[in-house]
Amino acid sequence: LPLFQRAADASACRIALVSALLTMALGATPVAAADKVKVAVVSSLGSAPIFVADAKGYFKDEGLDVELVHFDSAQPVAVAVAAGDIDFGSSGLTGAFFTFANNGVLKLIGAGTWERPGFQGLGLIASNEAWDSGVKTIAGLKGHSVAITQIGTALHYALYLMLKKYNVGIKDVRVLPLQSNPNVASAVTGNQADGALLSSGNAFALINKKSAHLLGWLGDELGNSQGDGTYTSTKDANDRPDAVKHFLAAFRTAEQTWDAAFLGADGRRADQASAPEMIAIAAKGLGVSQDVVKSG
Repeated sequence: LPLFQRAADASACRIALVSALLTMALGATPVAAADKVKVAVVSSLGSAPIFVADAKGYFKDEGLDVELVHFDSAQPVAVAVAAGDIDFGSSGLTGAFFTFANNGVLKLIGAGTWERPGFQGLGLIASNEAWDSGVKTIAGLKGHSVAITQIGTALHYALYLMLKKYNVGIKDVRVLPLQSNPNVASAVTGNQADGALLSSGNAFALINKKSAHLLGWLGDELGNSQGDGTYTSTKDANDRPDAVKHFLAAFRTAEQTWDAAFLGADGRRADQASAPEMIAIAAKGLGVSQDVVKSG
């Protein structure tokens, strides 16, 4: 028995040695490293699918090493993508985006958030002081000040559309471009602006604290409309097509995951079993309470 045991041990050693050499040979070509990309996120629920793709590992599944870069407004996202500082943006389409796209610098590669009745995206709010003085409707904003992040943003355009519905011209209000959502919120709570147009997360953060009053939602006022677009630089689209394809695959999966958490069979809001997880992911990404995300 010892003789047979020694022979078996020697045989096992030879097999182990051959196996190790084969592993070394096959491993001579290193595994491709994850493709590093920077993805912009803005302080609105429009960025929820990006947070979901990151938290659920969809980007990693597509071989992407993603760094999320936070912005307070959509306008500088287009500038950063055009400059090559950011690889992908999914945000409101702004004047900066259209300027760069028209000059061939940026390329639209996908859709994004849509406004729909019952799913709050962008909303008009009134400050407490303005509300108490009689500004209780969108039409009531005529002759008053309305804060937005920047001129030429999707917020600016949405304000124009909502006012137009009630026969109020954009020149009939004093538009205050305050550069960031925190600045807009401070202006409303401090009664330095009579109203503001904000994304739902930012709007509910004020409404839920009774620091502002809702006048109307874009989706409820105007019905279905596409609010956001997903884009990259033309250079990245041409030079890194695989990265673009993998980004879109992860982004699409995340959008489907997010939508499925809140949609019933009839297409109306009906929170599913996965809704609490999605709400927690978005709240963490945006740095707001889960109640704010759940409301919007």
